[in-house]
Amino acid sequence: MGASSSTGTDGGLDAVRARAAAEEDRAPAVAPAVVPAAPWRVRRVEVLPDFELKVEFNDGLSGTVRMRRLVQSQEAGEFRRLADPTLFSQVGVELGVVTWPGGLDLAPDAMHDSIAQRGEFEPR
Repeated sequence: MGASSSTGTDGGLDAVRARAAAEEDRAPAVAPAVVPAAPWRVRRVEVLPDFELKVEFNDGLSGTVRMRRLVQSQEAGEFRRLADPTLFSQVGVELGVVTWPGGLDLAPDAMHDSIAQRGEFEPR
């Protein structure tokens, strides 16, 4: 060992510093808030009877989304969970997209195109 080797701790170790309690995990605030402005982004959603939704887009277009066939289909996959009326009614809009708890969502651009042509959208 050379002259520049470590000489140790010279009498002991320092006490372990207390760590601050972890803060709640939350997304950073964005100022101003992000508001999706694309015309095909959803602005509002309302639950209607019979597994239907009324949606309104940023460009003012509005129409009906008919979900009954999808949520009751054997091929619905994850969307089959929406056959529970309580879960279905928890629909919301997040960043211009129709969403439900658990990560289920509908593509707003395809919905907009269909409603612009036919006044309704029926996902399959």
